[in-house]
Amino acid sequence: MTEIRFYLDENLSPVIGEQLVKHGIDAISARDLDTLGDSDFNHLQRATEMGRVLCTHDQDFLAMIAEGMSHAGIAFGEHFGSTFGSTFGGWVKALRQHHAIITSEEMIDQVKFLKVK
Repeated sequence: MTEIRFYLDENLSPVIGEQLVKHGIDAISARDLDTLGDSDFNHLQRATEMGRVLCTHDQDFLAMIAEGMSHAGIAFGEHFGSTFGSTFGGWVKALRQHHAIITSEEMIDQVKFLKVK
């Protein structure tokens, strides 16, 4: 069974990925790959080709997979608390917890809704 590797879409700060890496978790961001401004379709396709779970709070990804697009998994952050979004620490905590309980094989074509504070 393989550990989850994460791909943070361009709407998430690369700081989240940096913090995950400091905790020994394989994570990259769209900024790391210099793919800012790319389409959501291309981000999801790239994450899938790389075998990485896409991390996002962008509902456009949910619409794409509802149409049947296969993927390596999506970790979708649901915002709780502030109306201005969640904290970096909230994302890091939620993704670390997710990483600890599920494998990459279990994530294929799945969406996991994370409570991000």
